[in-house]
Amino acid sequence: MGGPSRRAFFILLFVWATSLTAAQAPAPQGQQLPPPPAPPKPVIVHTVIGERQQLLTREFRPRLMSAMVPVGMPADNPPTEEKAALGKRLFFDKILSTDRTVSCATCHDPERAFADTKALAVGVSGRVGKRHSPALINRAFGRAHFWDGRATTLEAQVVQPISDRNEMDLPLEDAVARIAGDGAYRDAFQSVFGRPVSGEDLGRALATYLRTIRSTDSPYDRFVAGATDAMTPDQQQGLQIFRSKARCTFCHSEPLFTDEQFQNTGVAWQAETTSYLDDGRFMVSTQQRDRGKFKTPTLREIARTAPYMHDGSLATLEDVVDFYDKGGRPNQNLFPLIRPIGLTPTEKQQLIKFLEALSGTVTGK
Repeated sequence: MGGPSRRAFFILLFVWATSLTAAQAPAPQGQQLPPPPAPPKPVIVHTVIGERQQLLTREFRPRLMSAMVPVGMPADNPPTEEKAALGKRLFFDKILSTDRTVSCATCHDPERAFADTKALAVGVSGRVGKRHSPALINRAFGRAHFWDGRATTLEAQVVQPISDRNEMDLPLEDAVARIAGDGAYRDAFQSVFGRPVSGEDLGRALATYLRTIRSTDSPYDRFVAGATDAMTPDQQQGLQIFRSKARCTFCHSEPLFTDEQFQNTGVAWQAETTSYLDDGRFMVSTQQRDRGKFKTPTLREIARTAPYMHDGSLATLEDVVDFYDKGGRPNQNLFPLIRPIGLTPTEKQQLIKFLEALSGTVTGK
């Protein structure tokens, strides 16, 4: 290792050691955290992990969402207000379901941070899906979509529910024909894209709208920006527990509160049959080590998106905290850092109070 690669390695090592030292020094019980200093410019580090090249962005303090840059923005789909407006209209229109009873918003309620109150998604004719509807906030920053990560762009993700039998059950070509048969939609597509309706442009319009759905200006955001009274003492103590004793940041890294990776916490494991009820990421990768892995969801707006987990099996935040405090559900693919924590009742409540501080303003409604 030499030259830029060697320098990048030591920069990454220094940043990692700095964050680890901070995480190992929790504040005394009841003591408020000091306000963080103004964040410096991000340190961009290129490093090789395993056999994959990854771009890692690290800062010495959490960043505000406004400082984040969307990823995976296709060059052939530049955002415009008109395109986002068209995508929003389609998102709320039941025209995209076979019997015109279901829209994208049916499972992604704006008042629930674009999530759903049902444990499992329910589509046309009351058909029950296999997984819980995930929140759509901040997907502009996502690197993989769906619980198993089978879509790597929003353009690919947004059209899949349309043809899924348990969701909207309308073949994409039929959806295109139906939209093209509507004069207002036909004119809108011609105005936005300069061409007739197509499945590709349907995906581009919906994806552009999804990129406007964001969670910002939470008490957490204001606190890390320097407003020391933005979070209560309990919430501040909960943040310290989140970063240290509970080890939450290994997967729910700030400021997005997700690492966009896939982990096995044991939710899908059935001890009585020694098998997984849902193989998760394995269905995409076909790698045995990925059985039972699911994408780490964002914790932003978490207080509004119950129930939780890929199968909606945990009803409350108290249930979630208890699940992790007990060490998840042991199985052969369990993420190594999932192990019993030993939180006190007070610490559990403080952690939950902090999670509630991740709710802010949701845009795109």
